[in-house]
Amino acid sequence: MPRVVGILPATSLVVANIIGVGIFTTSGFLARDLGSPGLLLGVWVLGGLIALSGALCYAELGAAFPQAGGEYVYLREAYGPLWGFLSGWMSFFIGFSAPIAAAAMGAAAYTRPLLPPAWEHLLPGWSERAAATGIILILSAIHAWGLRAGSIFQTAITVVKVGAIASLLALAFAVGRGDWSHLHGPWLSKPAPELVASLAVSLIFVLYAYSGWNAAAYIAGEIRQPEKNLLRSLAGGTLVVMALYLGLNAAYLYALSVDDMRGVLTVGEKAARASFGSAASPYVSALLALSILACTSAMIWAGPRVYFAMARDGLFPPAFGQVHSRFRTPVYSIFLQALWSVALVWTGTFEAILVYAGFPLVAFSLMAVASLVVLRIRRPGLARPYRVPGYPWVPLLFALATTWILFYTARGRPRESLYGLGTVLAGVPVYLFYARRKARRAS
Repeated sequence: MPRVVGILPATSLVVANIIGVGIFTTSGFLARDLGSPGLLLGVWVLGGLIALSGALCYAELGAAFPQAGGEYVYLREAYGPLWGFLSGWMSFFIGFSAPIAAAAMGAAAYTRPLLPPAWEHLLPGWSERAAATGIILILSAIHAWGLRAGSIFQTAITVVKVGAIASLLALAFAVGRGDWSHLHGPWLSKPAPELVASLAVSLIFVLYAYSGWNAAAYIAGEIRQPEKNLLRSLAGGTLVVMALYLGLNAAYLYALSVDDMRGVLTVGEKAARASFGSAASPYVSALLALSILACTSAMIWAGPRVYFAMARDGLFPPAFGQVHSRFRTPVYSIFLQALWSVALVWTGTFEAILVYAGFPLVAFSLMAVASLVVLRIRRPGLARPYRVPGYPWVPLLFALATTWILFYTARGRPRESLYGLGTVLAGVPVYLFYARRKARRAS
């Protein structure tokens, strides 16, 4: 695949992949668990720093291995092909396809109220599943059409999305109804041991909202000057999102008190109504629909690069490692992902998958960051155009945070964690099949 992706599309991919519906729905639960405006803002800062530490580590790995695939490549190089395959196996069945299905359903749900009544007559058979299918297939076709077409579309929709959020923030603080006293309050709302446990749970929510900070690593094989631009896109995109997240949470607290936010799922919509009145609801719905569409597009762009890399290594059907002669994109991998995502939409199994996806996906990201240390020890002579500043403290921060999350997830949701590990283990016999076939062909 040609290296035609510049810094702006790569950064747009990161920003779009991170900002989904999480930032508009999680702060109410954080307000309930933390009970302090200072801690509420602080946990978003802490989550952003953890995501940034992961992005800096991925930038070193991506500069050393500027190939498509992300974690698949890093785990393959550090631990062997089995671990790389298992991360790719999870990426296909859980990591990308299930979130794509869920996001497409969410985009369809938020788009329907915005349609004029005449559309009900034009589309009498409208259903969210049909609309989600259309969204997945259309976005997949755009990204299959060519790297330039896909990157231009991703950049445009992300710029509009960020502009809409920035405009909403400017209006909220300039003309919205609110009270700055909402941001004042005690830091310690409960005894320290309870607060530590609440902080761990809150951090799980926050890091979920920050997930996607590694998106540009998957397309490293198509980025121009990856030794420079990968770092800029990963770190720059994460910092942009961090600033927007802090701004949005400050706007929530300006419009609502912590007590008003407690346990509210649609906290973004409630804050908008408090600031601008009930007339703001359609605009919030439009912003959510746009945000989810941009996120769906970003996942559809990034995911197929993993299956492409696996197929090129002989660990996936060969067709998915082919590049279209005209469009120069992994067309078969793109539409394989689209078909599986559509199947999840119509069976509804994406909901169950998302429940147990968190544990193994966080574990693989931990292994990827740890691979930086492993490769520093095992392959000291490896060319590294960029090195993580503050090594080993930066990867250590990410490792400690993700280990903490894995511990609390396994303790709080042992059944879902075991299901996730079971899905990982189900990939072992598949790997052995392809590895043996590859060995026979080589001999």
